[in-house]
Amino acid sequence: MAKKAPRRTAERIASVTLELFNRFGEPHVSTTMISSELGISPGNLYYHFPSKDKLVNHLYDQFEASILSLLDAGGDVQDIEDAWFFLHTLFERVWDHRFLYRDLNHLLSGNRHLETHFHVVLERKTQALRQMLESLAAAGVMQISPDSVQTLSASMAVMVTYWLSYEYVRNPRHAMEPESASLSMSGGARHVLGLLTPYLTSAELQQHLMALTSAYDEGRA
Repeated sequence: MAKKAPRRTAERIASVTLELFNRFGEPHVSTTMISSELGISPGNLYYHFPSKDKLVNHLYDQFEASILSLLDAGGDVQDIEDAWFFLHTLFERVWDHRFLYRDLNHLLSGNRHLETHFHVVLERKTQALRQMLESLAAAGVMQISPDSVQTLSASMAVMVTYWLSYEYVRNPRHAMEPESASLSMSGGARHVLGLLTPYLTSAELQQHLMALTSAYDEGRA
């Protein structure tokens, strides 16, 4: 069997940096720590990424491309199962680059690239959630006024954006660790989806929603 070609150094740097940022938080990871973890010289790291901000920007651009491609599907949601899958996948994308959300205010205050780009993700997130609600209403799953669609989509976007911060406050030593991924993502999706309950058009749909999310509640207990 032919040996796999080694990954390019820049890709390895980005991958390891993402792991470190996600685990420890961007403010607590230095370029010295990154080069040590990779077993390369600081000069080699600098050759590919001349500053830590360049690394942050690279990882942000990865995240933006990933999440925007998903948000395009917001209007395709037709039922409760679609909504659960869409929201859970959205939280998966957030989790993959969770350092951005954990350290969001710090990054926005010191990184011009994020300052000028992250609001676009927030706006598209809100738009996608609005499209999801409109699609569910058109399918007869929800009964909701246009004004309530605006309010609810904004509330859902806020919850998606700050869910990991909430989890971190609840359990700062473990919330961002890989073993917490499943409960964290399912918990976020469950609470965001729960906001739909008052607008569902039948008791059967409400019960169905409860059944979909019950596994999360059992795991949380």
